[in-house]
Amino acid sequence: MLEQHFQTEGERRAVSASDRLVESLLDLVVHHLDKGMPAALALARRIAIASEHKQTISQLQDWWKSENSTAWRRRLGQFRFNPTMLRSLVLNFAIRGYWQGIEKRKQVAQKLGFLPPSFLLLDPTEACNLRCRGCWAGRYAVRTLPWETVDRIIREAKELGQHWMVLSGGEPFAYKHLFDMLEKHPDMFFMAYTNGTLITDEVADHLARLGNLSPCVSLEGFKEETDWRRGEGVYDKVMATMDRLRERGMIFGASVTVTSRNVKELFSDAFIDHLIDKGVFYLWSFHYIPIGRDPDTTLMLSPEQRAWLYRRVRELRSRKPIFIADFWNDGEYVGGCIAGGRQYVHINANGDVEPCAFVHFSTVNVRDVSLLEALRSPLFAAYRSRQPFHPNLLTPCPIIDHPEALRAMVAESDARPTHDGADHILGGKVAAFLDQRAAAWQVEADALKPGSNGVPAASRPVVAARSQG
Repeated sequence: MLEQHFQTEGERRAVSASDRLVESLLDLVVHHLDKGMPAALALARRIAIASEHKQTISQLQDWWKSENSTAWRRRLGQFRFNPTMLRSLVLNFAIRGYWQGIEKRKQVAQKLGFLPPSFLLLDPTEACNLRCRGCWAGRYAVRTLPWETVDRIIREAKELGQHWMVLSGGEPFAYKHLFDMLEKHPDMFFMAYTNGTLITDEVADHLARLGNLSPCVSLEGFKEETDWRRGEGVYDKVMATMDRLRERGMIFGASVTVTSRNVKELFSDAFIDHLIDKGVFYLWSFHYIPIGRDPDTTLMLSPEQRAWLYRRVRELRSRKPIFIADFWNDGEYVGGCIAGGRQYVHINANGDVEPCAFVHFSTVNVRDVSLLEALRSPLFAAYRSRQPFHPNLLTPCPIIDHPEALRAMVAESDARPTHDGADHILGGKVAAFLDQRAAAWQVEADALKPGSNGVPAASRPVVAARSQG
């Protein structure tokens, strides 16, 4: 049965009834996802308590009935999902994390004074078997969090209503307690950003048995671009890993760093179709930011490239059966910047609690305080007081869109850099470049007129992690 987060008698009765209905429907959804989806959505809307959940489900129902979902319905009907993983995704991510989690977080908010985030990004280790050019984490010291600390973080996250967690690093599959984590916390759903080279047949079998971790495999494009940044032979290893995951019915994704040299390749029909053929169900797109190892501002997208990407992603969503999230261009869907504890926080392998994976500053360490106390940190308070950073939500980021805001927040909170060189984005040539690029992008973003780009509403992504979710 599902966990009981709700407090009122009416809520408890509703959840008790929904538990029985959800459990009876899960087998249908797991084994016949394409046919079971309409019934699952209808049930979910009927038993949902929060108005924002009902609205999201209604949008999904409308989309499922529209022609825009045809390719998705066909793909879901043809794919043989791992039933253990699909069940974990529904129970942990959708129900415990999204549906019940928001109610728990609202209760915590009454004590905190603000809504806690819906998920964490955790680096259990900075160890990695690759040395990628321009790695955003490449200047961290190679540290590993003790298993006891990781276990405590997860338990405290669940107390805040979080039932899904993102792992990064370093390389999560280099963390020796990874499977201890998955086995001890079956009521959590994990996603791991991984270079994919350590997922052997044995590792893939173990993941398939547990079913509560979705690998998100990093690529830079086809073979030439991927091997240029990640090392010779990496692309072929990643392709073999994707084959292993697909053969086991795993739900997995891809992560791309979009640069001035690969943007057209990454979002070409050829590359997107290639990902779909390999079994990728979601694509996370990160614009290159000049931090970490050997920052290079020439790799940043130009304002014209970023505007092209904005339009291109929305066009691809209307016809390709793959979920695409473009983090810096999707601010209009999530109310701007989601960092600083608004939707997530980043905990590095030293325990430093940072606003996001790309802002390497902190005022608190999770080894010294609880997760709840960390959320009250001065740096996060500075974020909350300013979000969103601009009325145009296509300029959400305090690093590349509003660098003056990041400088102000770091100064106001007396935050320290979490590795040598992290403060280079606050002054000098890189900071001057970011100021100029931000001003140029503001002009492009204002011309884009968010929400009136000609793409039908039904083709836009329905984002579960909204400003309240």
